Amino acid sequence: MSNAAVASDPVRVTLPDGSVREVPAGTTIREFAQSIGSGLAKAALAGKMDGRVVDLDRPIEQDTRVEILTEKSEDALELLRHSAAHILATAVRRVRPGAGIGFGPAIQDGFYYDFEVAEPFTPDEVERIEREMQAVIKADDPFERRVVDKAEARELFRDDPLKLERLEELGDEETISIYRNGSFLDLCRGPHLPSTNRLKHFKLLNTAGAYWRGDEMRQMLQRIYGTAFFSKDELEQHLHRLEEAKRRDHRRLGRELDLFQFHPVSPGSAFWTPRGTTLYNTLVDFVRERQREAFQEIKTPLLYTKVLWEQSGHRGKNRENMFLVLDAETGEHDMSLKPMNCPSHHLYYAASKHSYRELPLRYTTFDVLHRNELSGALSGLTRVRQFQQDDCHVYLREDQIAEEVRFLMDFIIDYYRTFGLDATVKFATRPEVRIGEDEMWDRAESALRAALEETGMPYELKPGDGAFYGPKDRFRCDRLPGACLAAGHDSARLRRSGAL
Repeated sequence: MSNAAVASDPVRVTLPDGSVREVPAGTTIREFAQSIGSGLAKAALAGKMDGRVVDLDRPIEQDTRVEILTEKSEDALELLRHSAAHILATAVRRVRPGAGIGFGPAIQDGFYYDFEVAEPFTPDEVERIEREMQAVIKADDPFERRVVDKAEARELFRDDPLKLERLEELGDEETISIYRNGSFLDLCRGPHLPSTNRLKHFKLLNTAGAYWRGDEMRQMLQRIYGTAFFSKDELEQHLHRLEEAKRRDHRRLGRELDLFQFHPVSPGSAFWTPRGTTLYNTLVDFVRERQREAFQEIKTPLLYTKVLWEQSGHRGKNRENMFLVLDAETGEHDMSLKPMNCPSHHLYYAASKHSYRELPLRYTTFDVLHRNELSGALSGLTRVRQFQQDDCHVYLREDQIAEEVRFLMDFIIDYYRTFGLDATVKFATRPEVRIGEDEMWDRAESALRAALEETGMPYELKPGDGAFYGPKDRFRCDRLPGACLAAGHDSARLRRSGAL
């Protein structure tokens, strides 16, 4: 153990099984794993202290709960992929020494890193970068963490303007940590694998353009995507799924089956062929027939003044995603094509008096919607600027929520079963940017969670992933085994009595 650890008073460490061990304060996670057994120390990738993943060299300074993470741990794959992103950046700097370094996180199925380069990466370069990654892995350089102050960080990253920009956003009280592996240095919170050699099975997948910080007014960076797994079999299975997904890519099938097409003069808006229109109308007829008895279909206008969007909160929260229309009388962009149906449905409902005996009222529509998505984010029919959806809004009493959630969940799941798809549910709670008082959010989240739990269906909690106007149950379905598609069904939104 370290000299500091030997001279320190003991601290109590609680393990996942509830057992307690005493070790000198300052003992690292690595040293603690070694004290349990050499086998565990060899397999250890990182630690978890009071639920937070940390590097193996992080010292234990006080009484805490500790878990040693190995390849079998739930958090291990994200750790592996984050370190893979750093290894990718290390290799890119060898191939393109002047490349600017952006962000490199782990994502659901892999990792990516953004680079500022004069020219996009060629396929030959990507292959060379992959070979360089193998060399970085073979070097077995440790991932070394160091805490620095802002002045030192500015000096270390003086030639990295993207990192300097991120650095200046950090508050004076925030801990600034840097990670080094070999010659590569990055501004990063971590944690990471013990060394580069722990990455064995990876593959670079593709490149794409990405605006810096997701802002279309900023420079375009080049993003390299990759994936990594702990076993060769897992990697090969994933790559096979990706090939199957490409083979069934709806963009290719739409073209080959003569169903739809796109044109650059109307980006993000599909042209449906006669064959595609027949298929589209058949699906709409199917949905209408299923909804005939329990729902009422309505149509509302496509264009509204800013009064509606200011009242609903959309103009303040989502103005950049709306298509604004110039009003010839005022000379201002006072109107907008509707990006969603919610406010117009609320207007329609509020236009008449209703008895509680009428509730629940379920209004559906197939109206056209427009959203000003970034051009780089457009992707076939899955990310568009013009679309239609089988949208529904339900008006009900608070004591009807549980029963209505059960009805809607069964109704929605049956859609997926019809097409041989499985669906999972995610409960999305209040985001940081939102409308409404906390008390109203407390009631809405509590009622929706209780109703969801009454169904007995398992769900995943997604903190902060709700809409700015309310919590949601989000359904996610599989397109192919291992390849997920977020489905457009939400079963609850915040209700504001007497207002939009």
